[in-house]
Amino acid sequence: MDPALEENPVAGTILRQLSPVPAYHIVDRDALIHELNSYGDDPRYEGKQILLIDRYAGQLVKDCPGTKGHICCGYKVINVVTNCPMDCSYCILQVYLNNPFVTVYPEFDKIFGEIEEIMNEKSHHFFRFGTGELGDSLVLDQITGFSREAVPFFAGKHNGILELKTKAADVDHLLSLDHRGKTVVSWSLNPAKLVQEEEFHTASLHERMQAARRCQNAGYFLGFHFDPLVCYPGWQEDYRELVDLLFQHVDPRGILWISLGGLRFPPSLKKTAHERFPKTKVFSGELVPGDDGKFRYLKPIRVEMYRKMLSWLREYDPNLFVYLCMERGDVWQAVYGTSPKHTAGLNRRFEQRIIDAWRSRT
Repeated sequence: MDPALEENPVAGTILRQLSPVPAYHIVDRDALIHELNSYGDDPRYEGKQILLIDRYAGQLVKDCPGTKGHICCGYKVINVVTNCPMDCSYCILQVYLNNPFVTVYPEFDKIFGEIEEIMNEKSHHFFRFGTGELGDSLVLDQITGFSREAVPFFAGKHNGILELKTKAADVDHLLSLDHRGKTVVSWSLNPAKLVQEEEFHTASLHERMQAARRCQNAGYFLGFHFDPLVCYPGWQEDYRELVDLLFQHVDPRGILWISLGGLRFPPSLKKTAHERFPKTKVFSGELVPGDDGKFRYLKPIRVEMYRKMLSWLREYDPNLFVYLCMERGDVWQAVYGTSPKHTAGLNRRFEQRIIDAWRSRT
């Protein structure tokens, strides 16, 4: 832990929860990172066994970086935790993060202050915030306690909503919170085959579905992210079965949004993933480098997957709000016959969706 956080109440709570696990003050974080990266057999795995409580240099709430030339959803990323104890073979954080440790930034007052500033500066604009971009939102939430503060905080806001995105299933601490429909609990989903073979230390598909149903029963809006969609022999049958399983557990009328995103990754990830997960088959499809330098499936493959997923989802509810993550306007056009054209256009669609959902509950 950074010694400067000695008096931080959140840091103190985390240390008490983890007692009697040994805790140490870190004098030189960079030296520790260098040591692990230089001498560890698998620094990324070993880093997941260490929790670093640290200060964050700069803003804790930032715009989602998006991808140049692609339509972004305009998300605001809350940096509470980076990295996580889960270990998915395709996770981009393996090559994206310079710090291999699971890191918590406990300056919650600073986070909420930055959120307030963003919302007050444009009080007539609507913002979506989330903690699940650089780490899982819930896998450490019982330890950090962030949601216990964030959910009631957003409950009192008129122009902001919080998304908790996860592959975990421990939601007990959320069920009694006063959320007032201002928090969305979302799950990343893939067929059971991929969960078992590629998503290590995550909750099972059945456990995720049960957790989603419990949150829906507690009045939360739900979100689901079919991202990354992975193309392999038999994907149609497996993803169709996944969609059917989803709606055996939850009511589609309580789903606020669903995203679809094809597998995409920087070139360095494939080598790293194969070194760490020799049996992975995720990267064996027809993948080519795109304008952003990331490898993606050929456009006809992506369009086919999106169209099929969209048709299967809308069999259950034609009014489901389903969007594409990090795709160009021409792909939107091919899938939907229309396109939001740019990030601002997709933002407007999100805003209208959320307003309509809130009105339906009043």
